[in-house]
Amino acid sequence: MSPWLRMMLFLVPVTALLALAHVYLYRRLVRDVTASRALRRTGMGLFAGGLVGSLGARMVGGMFSSEVARGTGIGLLVWMGLVLYLLMFTLGLDVGRGVLARVRKAPEPPSPERRAFLAKGMAAGATVAGAAVSSFGTWRAFHPPDVRDIPVRLPGLPKALEGFTLVQLTDIHIGGVLQRRFVDELVARANALKPDLIAVTGDLVDGTVPELGRYVAGFGALKARHGAYFVTGNHDYYSGVEAWTEFVRGLGLTVLRNRAVTIGDAGASFDLLGVDDWSASRFGEAGYDLDAAMKGLRPDRASVLLAHQPSNFEVVAQRGVGLQISGHTHGGQMFPGNVLGQLIWGEQNAGLSKLGDSHLYVSRGCGFVGPPMRVAAPPEIARIILLPG
Repeated sequence: MSPWLRMMLFLVPVTALLALAHVYLYRRLVRDVTASRALRRTGMGLFAGGLVGSLGARMVGGMFSSEVARGTGIGLLVWMGLVLYLLMFTLGLDVGRGVLARVRKAPEPPSPERRAFLAKGMAAGATVAGAAVSSFGTWRAFHPPDVRDIPVRLPGLPKALEGFTLVQLTDIHIGGVLQRRFVDELVARANALKPDLIAVTGDLVDGTVPELGRYVAGFGALKARHGAYFVTGNHDYYSGVEAWTEFVRGLGLTVLRNRAVTIGDAGASFDLLGVDDWSASRFGEAGYDLDAAMKGLRPDRASVLLAHQPSNFEVVAQRGVGLQISGHTHGGQMFPGNVLGQLIWGEQNAGLSKLGDSHLYVSRGCGFVGPPMRVAAPPEIARIILLPG
């Protein structure tokens, strides 16, 4: 199937659903609530403009100066999140009213005044609830990530390395919304933890080096006793993976592309492996190669794998890797995405899980994609504390 056909198969139904959502919300929250022609026209303009802007955010942004474009883009992304929650609450109230009417076996209120009062009350309730959840989600997305401590017993870890701390940053998504200020804050928080090692596990950017290099350069200030390491994520391939890996190397980060390095010294050490993103082969790249990363490693030594996606963990566990550290899922990012993510990924959606003697930690990530919102899936910096297994 050609890339264009795949894109159309995705865009056509998404566009249709988005259009239906805007029409439904206009009718329920505006047309059914007021008879004022001016208010109806204003509401129609708002929903029509939001729909067109959501579909053509890049084109709309390109019509203005860079700062205006950035503000316009952020506003349109927030609008998409707001529409989602308005839709959820409005549909929920409509369905609830229908179910209640059937249970009570009561006809619709005969009084037009009564119907108008109920319509206005439900519209107001849905609007307030949707706006409140969206506002909280936006605040949470831009608020600095929480630090989560995760103790992991790593098979084969030397006693001398007990308490070794590995700070994970993942799914940062520097781009048109999150820029240098966010990078500097993230770096400061990571450095303040005084980690032994820092791992950046993919989806660093959404854009090219010329566009975003001046923001990403802030990661050159990451400091850890054993250095900072980077593996690729799927969004890094969208953005030009070769250029970005070279840029990241220039900042002083060690890029692990299907290879391993030794962390520690002759007295006490473990193997740190890194693989390319699981989906890299779709971009014409050699892609994920666990065999290459594990080549020459001794099975009796402690090992940690950096892999953007939690995919293939079953095989990783069979190969005897003690810990895999991943991201990619965002923990669902926004309700109900966290519930859907749990259905799709199960234990691998977020948090620590175990298979045999091997552990998998999946971070919810530091940034976001799409609407700048985090609802029931807060962003995080993971501080993984290694203990002898």
